[in-house]
Amino acid sequence: MARIQYQYNAETCRYEPWRLKGKARWKRYATYFCASLTVALAAYYGYVLHVGSIDEIILQERNHTLKVQWQVLENRTRKATAELQQLIEKDDHNYRVILDAEPLQPSERQAGVGGSIKIDTEALGDFPVVLNSYTSVQNLRHQLDVEVQSYDKLKAMVNEKLEAWSSRPAIQPISNKQLDQLHLTYGSRFHPIFHKYMDHKGLDFSAPSGTPIYATGDGKVTMAYTSSSYGNVVYINHHYSFETRYAHMSAFAVKEGDVVKRGQVIGYVGSTGNSVAAHLHYEVLFKGEHVNPINFFQRDLSNKEYQKLIEIGSRQDRPLD
Repeated sequence: MARIQYQYNAETCRYEPWRLKGKARWKRYATYFCASLTVALAAYYGYVLHVGSIDEIILQERNHTLKVQWQVLENRTRKATAELQQLIEKDDHNYRVILDAEPLQPSERQAGVGGSIKIDTEALGDFPVVLNSYTSVQNLRHQLDVEVQSYDKLKAMVNEKLEAWSSRPAIQPISNKQLDQLHLTYGSRFHPIFHKYMDHKGLDFSAPSGTPIYATGDGKVTMAYTSSSYGNVVYINHHYSFETRYAHMSAFAVKEGDVVKRGQVIGYVGSTGNSVAAHLHYEVLFKGEHVNPINFFQRDLSNKEYQKLIEIGSRQDRPLD
């Protein structure tokens, strides 16, 4: 409740309630308003001077948030760069060494640095932190693009090597468990049927008739026919300049045009053509020239087994074809 003021009335000799009226009342109100406004303005300017405006406070909060986010980005960039360097090291010094490939030159890794995205770097001159981070990210992006392309090439080289390794004649055409004897006579020897010295460009594997004969590498059957000299014979083109031939079969398990895998049965041991006993005559050709097959199928033997095989084959055996 507002406090009532009293004023003495000489006419009535009494104290009577008194209120401001007219201009006096409005003058007092104006005084109170000006005083309040002065105090409010003084408080506002004092707050702005020592604390800052609302907009400044909001900007400071946003600036702090951006600094934190920027620090996180820089940490991730440094981590990604370190991990990329590890991939580059493995690329140049591990994978390419294994694949007999030359490492990428520094000029290849730096070619076209900057990428396709361009910005006005001069405008960032007053913001070195932003400019440095932008440059780091752009370099990282470019190096990553180069490394992705490099790994794609490595994958293609691996696939090509795997195909080449699978195609190379690298196992025996007859299993050791069913092999009676290996005749190591390669080159000129006395023919048991024609009774004269003739070239013998392969190795003879003595085994019971009907013993499975295996393809020694991946390839394609180019011939599967009956010859007067080789009897039932199969030719396999292994690509990569290799070819193998399997002669004197009792029966075929493949036909011309078939694609075969290493270890696949292609026929069975027999004594067809110019042959005096059941055996397989096996030949390997490289770039059209005969080579000694012993240098290829030794891969599936231990050193001890291979030495024993050489000792057995070194005996003077009766020629079979």
